[in-house]
Amino acid sequence: MAAYFIRRLLFIPPTLIGMTLAVFALIQFTPGGRLEMALMEARMKEGGRSSNMQSSGLTPGQILKLEEQFGHDKPFHLAYLAWLGVVPREINRSRAEFPSDSAETSVKIPGTASVVTVRRTDSDEAGIVAAESIDASGWKARIVTPEEQLRRWQKRNPGQELDAPLPHMAILFQPKFSGILQGNLGDSTRYSEPVWDMMKRRFPISIFFGVTSLVLTYLICIPLGVLKAIKHRTAIDNITSVIIFVGYAIPGFVLGVFLVVVFAARLSWFPLEGFVSPDFADLGLWGKMKDLAHHAALPLICYMVGSFASLTMLVKNNLMDQLASDYVRTAVAKGLDFKRAVFGHALRNAFIPAAATMGQALTLVVGGSFLIERIFDIDGFGLMGFNALLERDSAIIMGTVTIGGLLLMLGNVLSDLITARLDPRIRFE
Repeated sequence: MAAYFIRRLLFIPPTLIGMTLAVFALIQFTPGGRLEMALMEARMKEGGRSSNMQSSGLTPGQILKLEEQFGHDKPFHLAYLAWLGVVPREINRSRAEFPSDSAETSVKIPGTASVVTVRRTDSDEAGIVAAESIDASGWKARIVTPEEQLRRWQKRNPGQELDAPLPHMAILFQPKFSGILQGNLGDSTRYSEPVWDMMKRRFPISIFFGVTSLVLTYLICIPLGVLKAIKHRTAIDNITSVIIFVGYAIPGFVLGVFLVVVFAARLSWFPLEGFVSPDFADLGLWGKMKDLAHHAALPLICYMVGSFASLTMLVKNNLMDQLASDYVRTAVAKGLDFKRAVFGHALRNAFIPAAATMGQALTLVVGGSFLIERIFDIDGFGLMGFNALLERDSAIIMGTVTIGGLLLMLGNVLSDLITARLDPRIRFE
């Protein structure tokens, strides 16, 4: 069995690479990304008089600089390998044009007042010449030829011609391996903030709602499923079935709107928005617990309502199958009390399918519903991912997909491990 789980763990990296590669390609080749949005904002500043990129208020050189800023100047495979951390990224970039009929240009070192000279050879190779007082170690330079700039321009703007050829360009940068393999999820293209820092602020919110809803769901649904199995086709079974299936049929965000309007806006029993109160930090321990519970009550109901029916019926149906099996009937026929037969024998086997899904609870770290979070004004993972899709923030999208996919695969392995521990008959080979 150990060999099986080792193989499952070894399959995680290639599966994760395939998944992120597909999403990365979708982001790169789908129009309407951050670059297009930046160009649209420039056109809007000009009054939106033209859709031509050369009429957007930016020069062709500035447009190509934006392309470099958003990572569209590299071939797809190099951009993906840099995101993985297999090849170095170009960080702290600075650029300067070569004067006409000159093979040298001055480029400022980012973050300093120092200037180095970049010399271009006949084969368009770059060399750095620095004064003795300037430490240029760790810096590299490359040349962007007019042909390369023209090719990039024509690829992004088919049918449009440049008014004049672009000059050679010198790019000064620091190469650094800074990708997923180094633990770096990149910086948000919208907010210029590390994606990991944005995620860390939302971990407490996501973990609280995920773990709390999971625990409450199991604490309510397992006893309810057992009760429905024992009281099958009675009034209790029928009434509870109607209630849980009505709850299952109501979307969480629709229920959220109803709860906010009735219990928050009209009755003022609960706050309208937010995860905690503005004065949360000034409260004592008991006050913080009450404030958190007061704000979380309505969102938790919306998160939990959809899972009641599936888990309750799963426990009920599996328990009924176990109660109809030969070993339970034999135990009862030999004089074993029915309650002991249910809770001592049948319930453990009936609980195996429900317990097997507990491993997937790892995905609760990046879970959440953007609609529920929008209704209750909770800045969680769901709302962050939704806003990233609207804003085409590729770094946040890739970071969320990576963390979510990794946790999902680890959760599946954990589910198999829980199943194998609970059921001795299962042997993974």
